This record gives sequence, C-alpha cells and structure tokens, in this order.
Amino acid sequence: MKRLLLPALAALALFWAVPNLAFAHHGTTAYDETKTLKLTGSVTAFTWSNPHASLSWDVKNDKGAVDHWVVELTSPGMLTRSGWHHDSVKVGDQVTITLHPAKSGANFGIFQRIEFADGRPELIDPRAP
Repeated sequence: MKRLLLPALAALALFWAVPNLAFAHHGTTAYDETKTLKLTGSVTAFTWSNPHASLSWDVKNDKGAVDHWVVELTSPGMLTRSGWHHDSVKVGDQVTITLHPAKSGANFGIFQRIEFADGRPELIDPRAP
C-alpha cells in the first residue's frame, strides 16, 4: 500500500499542475487594453497555427517609412467556430486592423478586428467585446 501512495500522489500533483501551466500563457498583461489602435496596411503573413494564429502587415507611419506590425489572434479552433478559415486573410490584402497595443511600445498587439479594403465583411476576434 505504501509503495503505491507516492506514485499516486505524484500523478495527482501532475494532473493538477499541467492544466494550470498550460493556462498560464493565455494572459493579456503584455497588452494595454485601455488603448486601441486602428492601423491600415498590407498583409505580409497570416499564420494559422496553435496555440495562436498571428497576422503580420506593413503600415506606413507618419514619416512615410514602413513599420512591420504583428498581432496575436486566438486559436485556429476558436477562429473556425467564428467563421474564419485558414485562407480568410491573404498576403497582399489591404486591411485595417484594430488592436490593443503592447505595453512595451513594440509594434505588436492583441487582435480585435479586421476590415478589408475590398469590401469583404470584417472579421472579429471571438474574444473581443
């Protein structure tokens, strides 16, 4: 009986620890959710992969130079249930993306919505209010 107690306790600890560790990376503390930016540019990449899809696009800044931006989306599974597909956004698409920017000031943010210049219906992050 004693020989089984230690492995059983270890298995129980692992059972409770792993889900908590997996959940830990899903926070939004890196983003300033009190600020919202709308940036227009051309899509350079759309990555459809777990745990989060991402989208990159080039935006012309106030000085005329091009800034490369990246936004984190939710998982492909959640996006699919909200009407997205792996080819919903294509390289070269002209878009306006609404995001909450990184607190660090880096050209990075958490995605809220995308509007297409060609009139396609906008796509919204299922987590967005």
